[in-house]
Amino acid sequence: MTSTTETKTTRKPSYVAYQVRDTGSGKSFFNRIGVAFAHKDSRGYDILLEAVPLDGRICLRDIAEKKEQQ
Repeated sequence: MTSTTETKTTRKPSYVAYQVRDTGSGKSFFNRIGVAFAHKDSRGYDILLEAVPLDGRICLRDIAEKKEQQ
């Protein structure tokens, strides 16, 4: 039997989790705080956070390939 941590690290995450803080000037700061993995039945996600924000919001963004970002 494999542990949950092992399973998560061998699969590719579906989303990246960011803490988003909005400033008064209309600018937003994104700080990467974790990832999300899709369930096998595609009906939910496991979210692994390395930090929990005290303020702001959490935004999940799909992971784009490096070629698409250029």
